Amino acid sequence: MFILAAERDGVPGVGRYFEVYREYLAANRHRFPPSAFALATSSWYYGSSDHRAPHDAWLEEARIEEPASGERSERRIVALRVRLLGAYHDGHIELFYPRVYRYQLNLDFGEHGHRDWRYDEFRLTDEGHLLHEIEWSGRDDTGRWLIEASDVEFSWIPGG
Repeated sequence: MFILAAERDGVPGVGRYFEVYREYLAANRHRFPPSAFALATSSWYYGSSDHRAPHDAWLEEARIEEPASGERSERRIVALRVRLLGAYHDGHIELFYPRVYRYQLNLDFGEHGHRDWRYDEFRLTDEGHLLHEIEWSGRDDTGRWLIEASDVEFSWIPGG
């Protein structure tokens, strides 16, 4: 892992972790799904001042879909949609994972919801799939999501 809580919280030289993460992304550019790579290497995605950035956003909806095809709808895949209220409450972030291979959605303490989208990073699995790890946090850590997918599509919808 590169830029999650274990690497960032109370650790001097956090900038070095981002540098190592950027090197990892660059070295694996040819293997990364295009949309995920564009997000991970954008100038705004990991910034807390950009209204489109997910840091401190709140979960509004996570929807698992199973689109089917075939004569009897026997060919099925899993897709996942996530809708967040942006940190500035002036728009919504939507993330769509068109083909999901595995997911783990963990919530340790949900009395007040998932709380804030804290940190996340994109990596590759040994199989070459995208792995998006997301940490949720309030006063204490509240959850961790691992989504293994073909790619992720990002949308920003202005307006609260």
